[in-house]
Amino acid sequence: MTITITTSNVNGIRAARRKGIAAWAGANTPDVWCMQEVRAPQEEIDPIFAEFGAEYATAGKIGDQGELSAMNEVCRVKGRAGVGLLSDLPVIDRRYGLPGLDEDVDSGRWIEADVRTPQGYVITVACVYVHAGNSDDEIKMTQKYRFLDTMLIRLGQLRDEAASGGRQAVLCGDFNIAHTPLDIRNAKANEKHAGFLPEERAYVDRWLGEYEFVDVMRDLAGDIQGPYTWWSQRGRAFDNNVGWRLDYQFATPELAQTARGFVIDKAPSYDARWSDHAPLTITYDV
Repeated sequence: MTITITTSNVNGIRAARRKGIAAWAGANTPDVWCMQEVRAPQEEIDPIFAEFGAEYATAGKIGDQGELSAMNEVCRVKGRAGVGLLSDLPVIDRRYGLPGLDEDVDSGRWIEADVRTPQGYVITVACVYVHAGNSDDEIKMTQKYRFLDTMLIRLGQLRDEAASGGRQAVLCGDFNIAHTPLDIRNAKANEKHAGFLPEERAYVDRWLGEYEFVDVMRDLAGDIQGPYTWWSQRGRAFDNNVGWRLDYQFATPELAQTARGFVIDKAPSYDARWSDHAPLTITYDV
């Protein structure tokens, strides 16, 4: 029996709601849905998550809206970051924040849920939003590298647990790094821009090498150009498909081997989008 896991940067959940994200939720009902850049206070997130639960119930995915488990962390810097996770699978445990970081700007960027799959496995799903960074702003790049360095500690723990027969894990989110020239339309022109700096890309090399995680979508798609998940709002980037692949699912090897397919749900037109990112959904046989 398969499950679907979706990651999507919603680019402000209140704006996404006005643009039709609830209808998307009802039409797609992923079993686990990781969201980044929620950018809203708790009192406004709760009713929107409840609305998503109602959509799941109307679609017949759950009996009533209360059966959709929800967790999130709000960034302590108003209007920044924020991550959320919804699951129609049983949630066994929840963890908030990336251990080792306590700066306000680092909050609202990492949550974990241990969920039980229909086949009885318990897997760890982490919802991640990495700083965008700015190559012209040393402070912002320092924040990004600090977060990435701290991530390595947790990745090592998740790798070791999975390798010793414990929970398999998948990291879902907007990592704000295009890994290789296959993940960005204009690679040469962006070699000195944040998101495609050699120093940033080296972290992904380590995740896939030293830390043994698998870039699940790339593993399924093969060495093709794209497909992308983010398009600038400048010019006609969306219409001309001048994009970046910034949204990923990185899984431990055993879980990655169960992946059966992926969908990047690019909107049919610029005006039909509820975010400048497209949701990435991967189907796993667990």
